[in-house]
Amino acid sequence: MYVLFFLCFSLDPEQKEMLIEVIEKLLKDKSTLVAGSVVMAFEEVCPDRIDLIHKNYRKLCNLLVDVEEWGQVVIIHMLTRYARTQFVSPWKEDDGLEDNEKNFYESDDEQKEKTDQRKKPYTMDPDHRLLIRNKKKQRYVVMAVAQLYWHISPKSEVGIISKSLVRLLRSNREVQYIVLQNIATMSIQRKGMFEPYLKSFYVRSTDPTMIKTLKLEILTNLANEANISTLLREFQTYVKSQDKQFAAATIQTIGRCATNISEVTDTCLNGLVCLLSNRDEIVVAESVVVIKKLLQMQPAQHGEIIKHMAKLLDSITVPVARASILWLIGENCERVPKIAPDVLRKMAKSFTSEDDLVKLQILNLGAKLYLTNSRQTKLLTQYILNLGKYDQNYDIRDRTRFIRQLIVPNEKSGALSKYAKKIFLAQKPAPLLESPFKDRDHFQLGTLSHTLNTKATGYLELSNWPEVAPDPSVRNVEVIELVRASGYIFSESESGSASGEQDEGDSSDDSSEESSSEHGSDSESASEVGDKRTGKRNSKMKTHVLLHRMSGRGLAAHYFFPRQPCIFGDKMVSVQITLLQTLHKFSGFILPLFHILHVFMSKLSYFLESLEPEGSITVSMGIDFCDSTQTASFQLCTKDDCFNVNIQPPVGELLLPVAMSEKDFKKEQGMLTGMNETSTVIIAAPQNFTPSVILQKVVNVANVGVVPSGQDNIHRFAAKTVHSGSLMLVTVELKEGSTAQLIINTERTVIGSVLLRELKPVLSQG
Repeated sequence: MYVLFFLCFSLDPEQKEMLIEVIEKLLKDKSTLVAGSVVMAFEEVCPDRIDLIHKNYRKLCNLLVDVEEWGQVVIIHMLTRYARTQFVSPWKEDDGLEDNEKNFYESDDEQKEKTDQRKKPYTMDPDHRLLIRNKKKQRYVVMAVAQLYWHISPKSEVGIISKSLVRLLRSNREVQYIVLQNIATMSIQRKGMFEPYLKSFYVRSTDPTMIKTLKLEILTNLANEANISTLLREFQTYVKSQDKQFAAATIQTIGRCATNISEVTDTCLNGLVCLLSNRDEIVVAESVVVIKKLLQMQPAQHGEIIKHMAKLLDSITVPVARASILWLIGENCERVPKIAPDVLRKMAKSFTSEDDLVKLQILNLGAKLYLTNSRQTKLLTQYILNLGKYDQNYDIRDRTRFIRQLIVPNEKSGALSKYAKKIFLAQKPAPLLESPFKDRDHFQLGTLSHTLNTKATGYLELSNWPEVAPDPSVRNVEVIELVRASGYIFSESESGSASGEQDEGDSSDDSSEESSSEHGSDSESASEVGDKRTGKRNSKMKTHVLLHRMSGRGLAAHYFFPRQPCIFGDKMVSVQITLLQTLHKFSGFILPLFHILHVFMSKLSYFLESLEPEGSITVSMGIDFCDSTQTASFQLCTKDDCFNVNIQPPVGELLLPVAMSEKDFKKEQGMLTGMNETSTVIIAAPQNFTPSVILQKVVNVANVGVVPSGQDNIHRFAAKTVHSGSLMLVTVELKEGSTAQLIINTERTVIGSVLLRELKPVLSQG
């Protein structure tokens, strides 16, 4: 369905309004099989038409747990966006806790205004709570539920998603990658959520590099004064890894921990200095880069480290590391006056063979020494500038020309030359070692845009919370309650209850017989071949357990579908429930009279004084299933207990037989083709394809009427759905050999496909 909408919209955008009308109609469908596809079509065609969701919001929330996993993800993401536009922020109370950080000199008016705002307690909208409550913790949708909690629930409730997310880390690496990315974003703002699961993020030797890197990121975000000692020991192991990319990332992690937790800055710095003697050049190079960043924060205290790093220039060949050392020496050239000129001398010898990044730092070092120690380095700097003047890289040539004009003034030099010292020797701000996930929280979690950290095509941004909630009445749905006081008709068994209720039982039997006879005569006129071709089953009605006697403490209940018109409403399916008392006398027995409309029940109930031991009673009721196989839930109550029970109708019981001629059948079938037609091939023994066998099997599955056929190899059946009255045309066409084709034509495509699946195995079996 979604693919068809997408193709129509892509091929002809002018059809948008027509597609919106179809989407609006399908959004009202009660079937769980339709919900996911139509919401996906809504997201593609008209995601801005929030007004289409208002009347269907509560229905989607209640249907959510029964929709297939793919549909759940789509619906949850859409409802997350909807909630951000229709409800006020649940984080207002949490914001009040942060008022302690307000400006001390805040004006009295501002303080009074904030005080007045805090006096208004936050009350969550019931529809907002409904969305948060209707979640399903399955592996395939837990990420969608997690992002819903993160974006729309109160901060005090977000923590419940952490355990489910951590459990997903046992899945395949693709799932791990997405989950870890989202945890990395969450852990920046809410460390406490995942701190109890710290060990779950320890790196395993079998993890791929991308997973290792993300786990490192999360461990860094969770690091604090209490657990940093444990984490540093873990990091020491990671540095020895054979995965060089992972080892380098670990060194970066140690640097970030040193920056974020001042108590361990010196410890981390000493550990990084020890790594400078590592045999692996990549580890040494990364250590140099991180040390350079740390020393920028307190350069005056670590002169010995700078001297040690200067000696490494003879052995380190990684360009980034060499450039970092040269930059560090240039920034601290006045603190190492004897070492800096000698380093410049060595670099002048190898200038032409150095990487471009290193050449730029050599030029900077020469300029700084020229300004601070001109007596020793003037000629050396001029030599380097001459080398740079004829370098092949135009960036090097440009930088050389710029530096020469600044530090070697002449009559053509501008006013900037007098500020050369301030330009080159100005104090540089220390770099901020931040998480790469810091700015990803503005993307909706679990989306492609969040994964790529860039807005992907088709991404729908989350709105800011409204200051004032829009009118909640737009989500109210008018429910027409069809309540009838005579809704129950009782019939007692031979060992039944009080005789005072016998009259009601008789009327039930009479009405059932009349309904059955009317139903039978209709089918006879349709088929013209007698009782054997009516829509009624030839075999005994199949009975389903409603309440087991063990669960009901002696009270048992069974139900079946009598296939007769419902006396309570034209859109209702007739259901008969038999109640049997097996242990002791029940007093104050309440039978709920209800109907289902939009999956809601009415409130009226019927009261019985008692049900004697071994007594039974049959109850007739009408249920409007809205052409859906969704379960109807209600309660059976005695004076002491209430039992939750469910009735789930087979798709064949949602139909009523229709009298139709062969000509009318073909005419209606011709109008229900294309998307309204489903078919399948059936293989069975020849004896299973006789007219009587086919009739019996089809009628046992579905409440359909037989249509007369002028062809012996074609059997036709017609019915209509109880609620909407949509035609359901069934054709069994026998082919050569042991095959037949089963065709179903109906505009209720979901019911048609379900009926097709139920009929196929029945017709195929012997």
